[in-house]
Amino acid sequence: LGLAIVKNLIEKMGGTITFESEPGVGSTFYLTVPFKIDQNAAAQEHVAQEEKNASIRGMHILIAEDNELNMEIAKFVLESAGAVLSRAMNGKEALECFQASAPGTFDVILMDVMMPAMDGFEATRAIRALDREDAKTIPIIAMTAHVFDEDVKQCLEAGMNAHLPKPLQMEKVVSNITRLCKRK
Repeated sequence: LGLAIVKNLIEKMGGTITFESEPGVGSTFYLTVPFKIDQNAAAQEHVAQEEKNASIRGMHILIAEDNELNMEIAKFVLESAGAVLSRAMNGKEALECFQASAPGTFDVILMDVMMPAMDGFEATRAIRALDREDAKTIPIIAMTAHVFDEDVKQCLEAGMNAHLPKPLQMEKVVSNITRLCKRK
């Protein structure tokens, strides 16, 4: 019964099954199934390997997050990965921290979108409007639970470079940071 099922499945995939059998020795089964070769497999494997090897060790990250639990989780994970963090509890603090820093101090900003005092959109626009070169080029990554296309579009229109949905998946955080910082 098992071979009949296998034969039917293989034939549905356009393949064949044959066998050789010798009494007292055993049987050998041959399966032939046509497959298309994925020409992009090597490129995809390279990207996956780059993401696996991505490192934020030594990067200086400004993180703006008003939720203390989210902040502690991000702090633990990012510092465990070797990053150096500066924390802001809202957009206004993030703007002030960036303004008070020397140009080039931060490699990237992780910006929550919904915060008191000044939200992530306002803070990003204010940073981009500053009269210093790194304000125009520093990668700013949105962190938000709002994941619809219009939410992503709103983040990009505000001057953010990328959008990460909450809850954060740290592999994606790290790969986005390393991808954006390579462009700098």
